[in-house]
Amino acid sequence: MDDWTETQRAFHEAAHWFADTVPAEKDTWGLPALGVWTVRDLVGHTSRALLTVESYLAEQAQAVQVASAVDYLERARRSLSDPQAVARRGRDAGVALGDDLVSSVRSLVERATTLVAGTEADDVATTPVGAMQLAEYLPTRTFELTVHTCDLAVALGQPPRPPDPAAAQCLELVADLARRSGQAATLLLASTGRQGLPSGFSLL
Repeated sequence: MDDWTETQRAFHEAAHWFADTVPAEKDTWGLPALGVWTVRDLVGHTSRALLTVESYLAEQAQAVQVASAVDYLERARRSLSDPQAVARRGRDAGVALGDDLVSSVRSLVERATTLVAGTEADDVATTPVGAMQLAEYLPTRTFELTVHTCDLAVALGQPPRPPDPAAAQCLELVADLARRSGQAATLLLASTGRQGLPSGFSLL
């Protein structure tokens, strides 16, 4: 299996895991989930990882400006991470999913995964932080889907069990972020039981 096929597979499995985790019971939608978000808000925010694939591929292709997934995450952290704006977008996206979260998310998943199945690695996604090859942008969407579906599972009292292809790609991104930020040793020591992570530790 080549790298691009594996990248498509990771996205596909992460997207379907997200859809399978979205709760049908309306009495769970208002439960606290992550920070200021309810379960509905978190589902809405996570669904944007599907919507942005559609919208960014639909933009007129530009010359590549962002070289890698790690570059994208670092740029996005600097320019797109205003907490109030992120929270509002999540809430708005949750409301937009309507009265049947499961059906709405499954529809988005089918659209996004069908679209990605017909793309090539060097197709260009025009993101808010610069145009980039889809082979580099798509892992950032798999990362969002996987991490936030873990959040969703925890909020619902379920054990988070991400699909192996998605987990592998996310861990690779985490390793790259740790190296880039000079925190590789911190992560290595914690993951081998030598010391705990510092309070508030995050690579993003």
